[in-house]
Formats: sequence, structure tokens, C-alpha cells
Amino acid sequence: MQPTLRAGDRLLCRTTDGGEVRPGQVVVAHRPDRPGLLVVKRAVHRDRGGWWLEGDHEQGSHDSWVFGPVPDSAVVARVVLRLWPRPRRV
Repeated sequence: MQPTLRAGDRLLCRTTDGGEVRPGQVVVAHRPDRPGLLVVKRAVHRDRGGWWLEGDHEQGSHDSWVFGPVPDSAVVARVVLRLWPRPRRV
């Protein structure tokens, strides 16, 4: 999610199901091809199979272009703001 977020950032998240997500929001989701792995990505649009998620770093992101749409049930939270190093909305 660089440049928006960097490794080590602390995030304030609100639990959700995929039905409460709006395009443009940053979400936390289980990666469909690796269910134990949580990813932080931007919800771009809703697809037949779920949410299309993309990272903000176009060339270095493993996102829906790699693993496809993410089902609503795999979206566990939406990011409200970054708490550390400096608080700000994402």
C-alpha cells in the first residue's frame, strides 16, 4: 500500500463484512489463495465474485490482479486511520 501505508504503520480498523465497504476505502481481508494471510488493500469496485482490491503501488502490489476478487466473507475490517507514526486518515 505504499506510499499511503508503510511496513510498521499502526492502523485503527473497524470490523466489518464486505457488504459495508464502499469503493475507495482501505480494507483488511484474507487473501483468497492464502486464507491465513491478511492483506491491506484499497476496495476499487464490487465484482460478481466479491470485491476487487488493489494496492496503491501499481507495480509492486500483489492484489486482485494476482488473486482475483475477494468474497465479502473474506473482508474483515476497514481502515479508519493510521495511528503511528503520525495519525492521519487513509
